[in-house]
Amino acid sequence: MPDDELLLPDEDGLVDIEVDVVEPDKPVFAPLPVHEMTVPGVKSQVYGRFDLFLTGTFPGHSRSAFQESIDQSLALVNGKPVKASYKVRAGDAIKVTLPITPHLLPQPENIPLEIILEDEYLAVINKPANMVVHPAKGNWSGTLVNALRYHFQHLSGINGNYRPGIVHRLDRDTTGAILIAKEEKTHRMLSMQFEERKVYKEYHALCQGVLSRDSDYVEKPIGHDVRDRTKMAVFNAVDEERDIKPACTFYEVIERYEGYTYVKAYPKTGRTHQIRVHLAHVGCPILADKAYSGQSQLLLSHLLNKNLEADETLLTRQALHAHKLRFQHPIKGSWIEAVAPLPAEMMRTREMLKEHRPWSKAKR
Repeated sequence: MPDDELLLPDEDGLVDIEVDVVEPDKPVFAPLPVHEMTVPGVKSQVYGRFDLFLTGTFPGHSRSAFQESIDQSLALVNGKPVKASYKVRAGDAIKVTLPITPHLLPQPENIPLEIILEDEYLAVINKPANMVVHPAKGNWSGTLVNALRYHFQHLSGINGNYRPGIVHRLDRDTTGAILIAKEEKTHRMLSMQFEERKVYKEYHALCQGVLSRDSDYVEKPIGHDVRDRTKMAVFNAVDEERDIKPACTFYEVIERYEGYTYVKAYPKTGRTHQIRVHLAHVGCPILADKAYSGQSQLLLSHLLNKNLEADETLLTRQALHAHKLRFQHPIKGSWIEAVAPLPAEMMRTREMLKEHRPWSKAKR
């Protein structure tokens, strides 16, 4: 998609900005989207939370963008600002202005990418660790989007200027297969497959602790931790008002070691940090996951339980890898399976666990 199309949308009430060249040292303001509507329906009909209604009604903008509008009193119902939890009703007059973002639109950056598969409609990338998927606060360059804009001529624009081509996300330090859409029809149909839970997602994780069952599932709602909003937590019940959503993760043991487990995880839902939170909840936090295990790295001395003069750092980030995606090609109809090989540091850690922490049958 040409840069002028990214900068100068011609629909949805966006304000055009005339820009000839996007120079990295000159800030370019994103277009200012304004959305207005009267909510349809019969009298007294209730649609649910305001933020969720906006996200579902006006595609192309993230829920966080609408949340920012609400926080800045730029989202009005019947002429007055309301909270995100306001229940939208038939007949409500809505006007939402998304804030101007004084950040550069994502610039193409020559960041190497491992492309697992690609055709004219989509691609699957093996995302490395320490890479944010799309620009956001504190990460305006070096993201997967910056790399995509360099490597691909066309990307879907459904998710707006800051998330071209992005169908789903992985955490910064989670490696593995991530699906990219090159055009809008493909993007919409892939998103529908994710929404309808028709995409098979298989993750591999190295965990501290030993799971007692060979396979099982964790079905616990997930929401923001009440003490730390950057983390997620397990709750006993779904609570729409507090944005606590149902979540379910299936898991299967690949290998056991003394005090550690290598696990496959299959998330049925797609909540933020879901696998990390659910595995920690059952007593097997992912190795080097600072948020949920308390440790930001794994050293060889940790496995040996003794100090080493020449220690080896095995992991410096959470040992979670998106190993496999299986989905139906939205245009061609064929089924596709994309596999991202286990990264070197996880393979090395697995070898050290086998060598220094072997599982004894007598311990079963």
